[in-house]
Amino acid sequence: MIQREHRKPIWLAAGCAIVVAFVGCGDSARKPVAYHPASIQVTRPKQPEIGVLPLEQGRGRVAAFTSVVPPGSQLLDQQVEAVFAAGEMESRLGNADGAQKEFDRALDLLLASGFDLAAEPDLSALFDRIISAMPAPQNGDQETAEASGEQQNNEPSPLDEITAIVNNEEGVPEGPADPRLRTSAEGEIRAVRHDLPLTVNDAVLSFLNFFQTARGRAIVETGLRRAGRYRPMIERVLQEEGLPVDLMYLAQAESAFQPQALSRAGARGLWQFMSFRGKQYGLEHSWWIDERQDPEKATRAAAHHLRDLYNLFGDWYLVMAAYNSGPGTVQHAVERTGYADFWDLYRLHVLPKETRNYVPIILAMTLIAKDPTRYGVDVQPDEPLRADAVRPGHPVDLRLVAETLDVDVDTLRLLNPQLLHLTTPNDPQFALQLPAGAGEHFQEQMADIPQDKWLTWRLHRVEDGDTLSTIARKYQLNPGAIANVNGLALQARLETDQKIIIPLSAQTPSSAARLIRYRARKTDTLQSIADEFDVSVAELRKWNRLSNSRVVPGMRLKIYPGGTGPAPVQSVSAGGAAKPEAVSAKAVRVDAEPRLSAGGDTVVYRVRAGETLWSIAQAYQTTIEALRAGNRFLFSRPLQAGDTLTILHPH
Repeated sequence: MIQREHRKPIWLAAGCAIVVAFVGCGDSARKPVAYHPASIQVTRPKQPEIGVLPLEQGRGRVAAFTSVVPPGSQLLDQQVEAVFAAGEMESRLGNADGAQKEFDRALDLLLASGFDLAAEPDLSALFDRIISAMPAPQNGDQETAEASGEQQNNEPSPLDEITAIVNNEEGVPEGPADPRLRTSAEGEIRAVRHDLPLTVNDAVLSFLNFFQTARGRAIVETGLRRAGRYRPMIERVLQEEGLPVDLMYLAQAESAFQPQALSRAGARGLWQFMSFRGKQYGLEHSWWIDERQDPEKATRAAAHHLRDLYNLFGDWYLVMAAYNSGPGTVQHAVERTGYADFWDLYRLHVLPKETRNYVPIILAMTLIAKDPTRYGVDVQPDEPLRADAVRPGHPVDLRLVAETLDVDVDTLRLLNPQLLHLTTPNDPQFALQLPAGAGEHFQEQMADIPQDKWLTWRLHRVEDGDTLSTIARKYQLNPGAIANVNGLALQARLETDQKIIIPLSAQTPSSAARLIRYRARKTDTLQSIADEFDVSVAELRKWNRLSNSRVVPGMRLKIYPGGTGPAPVQSVSAGGAAKPEAVSAKAVRVDAEPRLSAGGDTVVYRVRAGETLWSIAQAYQTTIEALRAGNRFLFSRPLQAGDTLTILHPH
């Protein structure tokens, strides 16, 4: 039990809950030891307009901590509560599918209502309760990564590790705290600069004590070491948003500054955003990228979320608690007890156990981070990550980028943790982070490679003893294919360190060309799925033999991200180069890199199993529209193996 010097009366706490957004009610840290340097000014964002009941005249107390409910929202709240209750009943009966269906219905009612949930505390709280009751989302990214042969290097959240270790009834580390810790921590608070209130009490001391153990120290040291990579960026963003810089220690507790941290509940990134919360603050999540793992974008989103929470609660400790468990949970606890103070809510056990521990963990980590040697921690922080941002304007394979710049792929992935695969998205605005100073070199080198080959070509640096034949065997190619692309004779002598192009178009399709199997979600439409994977609705229907655009939750879809479709079946010409098979070349010869002459020539082409209009159009440097225009039957049915196409060069 935490020792307290004062107890805040209920009427005063309730009063603070109303007026805190306008005049404040003292810091959360007014308990046992709290020191707030007057020289440090915290920029507090503009407070929102919150509807409250007026103070009762002559009695000096607040009638209730209640928002003014707009017409209609109360009825909606009742309707959603009824559906949500039905879902909870199904869950208690062990009917997971039935519970999920009711929870989905409840969410649909809220999201389709047109109300701004962020401006309606009751509806926002209900939304958070529904989300909390739903089972943890399955890691679809992992399934996709396995399908493409690429693995995400996920790491557990430090909070999950701490929770697994801390297992006594109160959820506080067992064992008495070293009495010298209190004196040391109290002295530190008066000695170090900080722009968040710092408190020393039994809860904080218990975690300071825990972080002195071997397992606890390892968690702290990992975060302190990795913090060096992102500290300058996080400080800059928080300052630009007018927030206390010490809020960065939430990220230390949440992720140990690992962009690919993944919690058991499905939260991701430096700031551990759940998918729904990330979308609320503009973080995109598609097959290509997950911006919850983008350090700067996620930090900006976290700053906006923290500012919104401060506008609601006006107290940084309550903000931290709400960041962990959702604003609705904290707001209900305040309404139930009449206390608008974290430590009172802590004492009354009205917050989830994880949330009760969350604030003391952050305070303990902050104290250690500000003066590590005081606690016997000696860690050399990593160097800040510095990068050049370039916009390729076209999808590119990271392996080609790495070979162009003479860096390893792991370096590129470290700089671009938001990328879920080895391919950048087909988004002209996507910014690829390269090692500092490499931006101009990248632009120069990639200018020599056709953009339509950025996903299928690679570069090989010649080593001593390499010949076209040995290189071809390594990549399972015909030497003639490599010679043709590089303008070399088959017996050409290669220079050591020379870079030559490896045309992997036929033999090794890029990650973007691989099939994935996608399970449709409740809110999916064919259009939303097409947008997520950068394909067309027509392609989705064709690949899955769909007669209409209806999507049923749970249905499995075959998708070739980027619209590549199955790779075309290739044959090898006498010259050794791969090419599509032509039934009869009426007016053109198909070369190693298939292309038609500019004189309006045609090819009659027989379609093989697995080929698509897109893949054939790419091979012949034409368009899907041109193929359909020359083969009218394609407007009435999908392409089939055995079809004969007339391909006219669009001159």
